[in-house]
Parts: sequence; structure tokens; C-alpha cells
Amino acid sequence: MAKEFNFRGKTFEDLKKMSIDELARLLPSRERRTLKRGLTDSQKKLLEKMRKSPAKFHKTHVRNMIILPEMVGMKFGIYKGGAAGGDKSNKWVTLDITPHMIGFRLGDFAIPMKRVQHSAPGIGASKSTKHSSMKTT
Repeated sequence: MAKEFNFRGKTFEDLKKMSIDELARLLPSRERRTLKRGLTDSQKKLLEKMRKSPAKFHKTHVRNMIILPEMVGMKFGIYKGGAAGGDKSNKWVTLDITPHMIGFRLGDFAIPMKRVQHSAPGIGASKSTKHSSMKTT
């Protein structure tokens, strides 16, 4: 039996009927203050584009957009930056919005940092190579 989604005691249908101001009262303080100040121009533009074509896949650089109930069920391509060396394969993260993501930001699901992988130690990294000459003969 599937568990019904609840967000602070409200069902998903209740959340969809709420205005942004009513929803803001349920969110944590940082998101509440952001919505109270109003959306930025880029966030408003994304929201308009999303409302025009809800079934479409939307690519966006607006990582600070708070996920609203009307975004649930949509697909977004979130920009996370490319890897060094011109690798274009890692620039976008595809994200399917679910009800559990409401109140988070789009950027929370597209981490831009990669895990650091070190190679072999260089000259001077250990005591044995401290005094070795850098010239190879």
C-alpha cells in the first residue's frame, strides 16, 4: 500500500490549490523570505515559460528557483557547469520533479562539484624526493 504524500499536514491537492503566499507560510524561513520578497525576473520568466508548455522539457540556468507544487510532474534540465577541458557531456542534469521536492531549490539536485581524484605525488611531495634534482638525464 502506497503512503499518501503529506507536506506539513497538507495533501498534494491542498498544496496545488494554495497561492504562493499561502505556500510560503509552510516553508522553512529561507524559502519563506525569498518568496515574500518576490521572484526575480529570471524566475518569473521560467515560471511563465513553464505555464505556457507544461508537458515540455525545460532547460534552465535558474538554479535558485524554489520548487512549487505546480512544477510537480515536469522535467527540467538544470545547468551544473561543464567539466574542465571542454567536456560538454556533464553540463546538464535531467530532473523529474516529484512532490517530495517541494520547497527545495532546483540547484539542490544538480551538484556542480565533482569528486577530487588525485594522481601520483609530484616532486617534493615526500622526503625522499625533496633533494632530488628536477633534471632527468
